[in-house]
Amino acid sequence: MSSQSTLADDDLFGEAAEEMRAEVEEHLDAAREELPDADAVWSAEADNILGVLNGLRSSLDVGDAEDNLRQAKKTFIIGQRAEAFDDADDLEEEIASVEELLETLGDAGDLVGELTSTMPQLRSQLQDAEDATDATGSEADTDEESDADADDTADEAEADD
Repeated sequence: MSSQSTLADDDLFGEAAEEMRAEVEEHLDAAREELPDADAVWSAEADNILGVLNGLRSSLDVGDAEDNLRQAKKTFIIGQRAEAFDDADDLEEEIASVEELLETLGDAGDLVGELTSTMPQLRSQLQDAEDATDATGSEADTDEESDADADDTADEAEADD
């Protein structure tokens, strides 16, 4: 009777292992479905750079992809430690691939966030520099006009003598 019990346990373990693999794959598929659309990240419609950056930041949103990846990793780790998977390498590679893509999206989001805050500041600084140049240029024009007027007055005084 004990050999039948062992056989039944092995069958149950095999079923559980298949279910765990299926669960990992489902979570990975769900994570991939939450990833941004490639065209949405690439295309932009906006009137200025700030609009483009805000659109890009929105398009980089990963939704629930991180939660789904986390669930896939938890189930995978349990199955791996229980030695439930005959071949876990493919699942491990898929998890690593999705994880790497999420990290890249996160890094891109951080960079876009930095640019989004930097660009208005840069524009303001450039406008200030332009205004300072215009003010300096106006003062120089005024000084040149004053010098020209003084030369004209001096010429008139010599002519009167």
